[in-house]
Amino acid sequence: MHDPDPYSTPPYGEPGPWAPAPPVQHPAATATPAPAAHGAVPATPSPATGPATVESAGPGTAAVPAAPVAPVASVAPIAQAAPVAPAASVAQAAPAAPAAHAAPAAHAAPVAPGGQASPVDPAPALPADPWRRYDPWSAAPVAGATAAEGSRRGALGGGALQYTGAGGLAPYPGAGILTEAQQRRQARRWLVGGALLVALVAGGLGGAVGVYLERNGGLNPVELPQAAAEPIGRSADSVAGIAARALPGVVTLHVSGSEESATGTGFVLDSLGYILTNNHVVEPAGDDGGITVVFNGGQTAEAEVVGRDSGYDLAVVRVTGVKGLKPLYLGNSDNVRVGDPVVAIGAPFDLEGTVTSGIISAKERPITAGGESGDGSDVSYVDALQTDAPINPGNSGGPLLDAQGHVIGINSAIRSAADGTDTGSARAGSIGLGFAIPVNQGKRVAEELINTGRATHPVIGVTLDMDYAGDGARVGTADSAAGSPVTAGGPADRAGVRAGDVITEIDGRRVHSGEELIVKTRAHRPGDRLALTIQRDGRERTLTLVLGSSGGG
Repeated sequence: MHDPDPYSTPPYGEPGPWAPAPPVQHPAATATPAPAAHGAVPATPSPATGPATVESAGPGTAAVPAAPVAPVASVAPIAQAAPVAPAASVAQAAPAAPAAHAAPAAHAAPVAPGGQASPVDPAPALPADPWRRYDPWSAAPVAGATAAEGSRRGALGGGALQYTGAGGLAPYPGAGILTEAQQRRQARRWLVGGALLVALVAGGLGGAVGVYLERNGGLNPVELPQAAAEPIGRSADSVAGIAARALPGVVTLHVSGSEESATGTGFVLDSLGYILTNNHVVEPAGDDGGITVVFNGGQTAEAEVVGRDSGYDLAVVRVTGVKGLKPLYLGNSDNVRVGDPVVAIGAPFDLEGTVTSGIISAKERPITAGGESGDGSDVSYVDALQTDAPINPGNSGGPLLDAQGHVIGINSAIRSAADGTDTGSARAGSIGLGFAIPVNQGKRVAEELINTGRATHPVIGVTLDMDYAGDGARVGTADSAAGSPVTAGGPADRAGVRAGDVITEIDGRRVHSGEELIVKTRAHRPGDRLALTIQRDGRERTLTLVLGSSGGG
């Protein structure tokens, strides 16, 4: 046997990492010697040392064991005999003549006694196991392979892994070599796959181009004429100009209470955070509710009630910790004339920052609102400005602006087609009949609410007969149970008004009912001097009266 290979390389060492190594024998290590050339002298074993062996002398030489001189029946078939170089040294053997190069032969002839070769016997059948036929030193490692196959395998790397017909790798040489039919089928599959890929890519590109052309009007897209961009600024006295200046100072109020909630509008009075709105907007909050103020930019803040008055339907709330407040400038409602353009801003049906426009339709329109409590304590008497600017529920408490952007009124009520009454809580839409508290009255009440927390009401000092159906406002008749209708020592008593008198004018303006008298009186301040025209016993007379004051609630 040969010495072990120190490098452990196949086929002498351990099997390689790519495949299990088959049992391979080196041609020089077989028990049966290669046929000797003519003239070679077989080595004779020594009795002391046993069979003689020939060691390898180095590269290009093979160690050939010396066989005993005896008749050899046959020699194992080999695919091709490798040339053997003369031995460099002989260990424990008799001198032998140098062996001549053995001629390559497919099968070795049996040797007869005396060294004569016997006739060549037919070659035995090759074993079924391909590893039994494997010769790594041959041009065709597998016996029976053609030279073309050997060349092809050698091009693939000899003993390296090779592609199989299924597209994988053969675990050892000679396994899975593609036939021509398999190669044609594989080529067809690659062609079909490539065609499908090209079709998919082309379809995707075609779809993208189609979508682009559809959205852009094909190769010649349609372009409609359009006006060029203009400066975004507007004239200061236009509706857009007025709205741009006023919107930062208008707020939306969300009020929640234990039983109900409401949404309304307000506007900033000063940089201290005071906001003016309607009493009926904040009333649902009661004593333990909450009020959230939403500014035009989206900023929110909690507010608290500073003071409110149901008789004027006005209230003041305050926010703290808010910077950059934009107060609105207050105008003078005495300067308003019928037909003047106006702009209303509010949150109708909780649509914040809604701007509408119209004109002043009438002045000094006496209206009453509220009255849901039943005792008349929540009734508001307003000598209102009438406008056709659309006002809807949610506009209450918002500003009514003139052409200069100054506040001339506080939107408070509408005439609703739903029930035909004036009420700030009617849910019907606008029919062009809106009413606003004049800002002169609102300014006085707001100042009193901020300074004292309550508002004062101007009074005449009489009790009116609200059931009187005639023209004018009649003072109640004497009734011992209810007392005198004229307050003793009051403004009316000092002016000479008596029970049963009918007041027909106040400062030269006609009065048609008791409500109208209250409204026109409330339009003044306590201490103002009024001229009253009365009818007594069928005769008219004029009296001068100085208005008194009563605390509001």
